[in-house]
Amino acid sequence: MTTTELQEIIDRHVAGGTAPGIVVADGADDGRLDIVSSGDLPVDAIVRIQSMTKPVLAVATLRLVQEGRLELDAPVQRWLPELADRRVLRAPGAALDDVVPARSPITVRHLLTNTSGYGMTTAPGPLQDAMVRGRTQASQDPVALGAQDWLDALAELPLMFQPGAGWRYHHSFGILGILLSRVADRPLQDHLSDEIFDPLGMTDTGYSVPQPQAHRLPAAHRHDGPGALIEIEPAASGFYVAPAPFDLSHAELVSTASDYAAFARMLASGGRVGERVMVQPALLEQMRTDRVLARLKTPDSFFPGFWDGMGWGYGVAVQTEGPHRGRYGWSGGLGTDVYVAPDGSFRVILTQVEMGPETMALFADLA
Repeated sequence: MTTTELQEIIDRHVAGGTAPGIVVADGADDGRLDIVSSGDLPVDAIVRIQSMTKPVLAVATLRLVQEGRLELDAPVQRWLPELADRRVLRAPGAALDDVVPARSPITVRHLLTNTSGYGMTTAPGPLQDAMVRGRTQASQDPVALGAQDWLDALAELPLMFQPGAGWRYHHSFGILGILLSRVADRPLQDHLSDEIFDPLGMTDTGYSVPQPQAHRLPAAHRHDGPGALIEIEPAASGFYVAPAPFDLSHAELVSTASDYAAFARMLASGGRVGERVMVQPALLEQMRTDRVLARLKTPDSFFPGFWDGMGWGYGVAVQTEGPHRGRYGWSGGLGTDVYVAPDGSFRVILTQVEMGPETMALFADLA
């Protein structure tokens, strides 16, 4: 797809009301990078990337593994004693005290593959009610609790299934962020800066936007009927502007098109930046390969049709069938997306509109 074609697509979507503004970074492992924008989202906007944080945490985890500081099958309770002696619901809709002991501990690999037993509850019931009351239920809103309070609230709840015996999205990566901070024994922002952001030149990526750069944070929106957008988070202020209200180790990042393109290029280049190996080839291969057993890909584990020709590696979805087989990446709930293709090309798509049919149509046109 040429730069002109990219521009035409995003111009059409802005004119059609998909988003007030769109930025796309299109690049390859040979150093090529084109960034185009349309509407009121400038190319240097610092945006809430939400779940595009997950691939970053996966890489940070694999770096600790290759340094010998962490093992994929290590029980996380070694660093997170709050998660020792887990209880598991006897059935999905059971009362919170209708539980059995966990047969095995939660491991680092369980967190990377969303198979820990924690995750989004898709069906009404006592567990979902408890997560809403405890403010641990996932949503597009910023986290409501600091990392320790969030982990403590989660630890009071039973698992949905035995570790490794099911798949549920999201919460495993909040736990993983806290785990990384404890293994590194320092704030997660500092660890990610030293291990990933600084080596890749990701100068505007972090858990909050510094006050002097707040003007680069756009408003976030949600569709409210055909062609209608309502603001759900303000521009230049609010939760994501520093200082952070509490420890955000379990939360999600902000970034820019050029910053995240640098991260995507590292993946597309086989886990390397220049002569530096960020992720060893064998670990990168695990990350971008489907790690979820077929029997765990149940219709109720995520949104309908998610598993059609799709798998999950470490922090990324992996296309296992079709014309884009081998492509991997992930999206964020405020209309952001990244993919890396087997040929070394990659694409980063940024809006600040809550995920829905309109943004999914944009992603499809840019696939």
